[in-house]
Amino acid sequence: MLEMACSLEKWNKVKETAEILYECVQCLYQEQQYRKAKSLPLLTFELEHPMVYYYGFSHLMRGMACQEKGQYEESRAYIDKYAELGWLEDLGEDGLEVVEEFRSLAQANGHALELLSGHVELLAAYTDFLRENPEEVLPGLDTILRAALRHGLNVDELLETFSDQTAEFGTYEDEGNLAHYYSFSHHLALYQKRARRTEEALEQVLQAVRLAHRSGNDSYFTRSLALFESLRDWATAEQVREVQRMIKER
Repeated sequence: MLEMACSLEKWNKVKETAEILYECVQCLYQEQQYRKAKSLPLLTFELEHPMVYYYGFSHLMRGMACQEKGQYEESRAYIDKYAELGWLEDLGEDGLEVVEEFRSLAQANGHALELLSGHVELLAAYTDFLRENPEEVLPGLDTILRAALRHGLNVDELLETFSDQTAEFGTYEDEGNLAHYYSFSHHLALYQKRARRTEEALEQVLQAVRLAHRSGNDSYFTRSLALFESLRDWATAEQVREVQRMIKER
């Protein structure tokens, strides 16, 4: 349900569903701790992940929803919650690994949030963070583009710095990275359009349309199609035909 709400960008639904997830795992955890304290038989159930994962994931999703709605202070509060999940008891080795994973996510998302909220003086520090954490380059560059569009930044040199990594984005096949790649392509098209580089903007918006078409995401497809139409006067006949073909195939 959370993944579906995210793909549709229904952020109120994301937050509401994540709160239900938190209440469920909190209920389970408290019941187990009560039984343990009273020397009662523990509940037996199977979870796909350690219980701490669901605490972290519920906070992560609520923080993301708040960020997308521009509620930065509330988003920051959720980041603080999944930054330190070591307070849970009986974590075990698997649970401790999850704690570290969410701590790393909190660091990355905290940097991104500060940049989006207007602390553009942190751009150099965030760039250094991406160099040290190559797995964050794709979502990180998307965040930088969003901040550039929102706060009027010129990030041409920065994009050139990561050109080798961006050339590899097209090789990604997992759903999460493809969603990030769509967002990156769409925002890069907007950035190039703002800079009046229409050829580059068209190249990127076509990539965004292809990714939206490939994923079957109607919301993404409609959004990128609207951007393509705003650049249609500069498009080649071949580019127009390609978009028309994708429209007919839907």
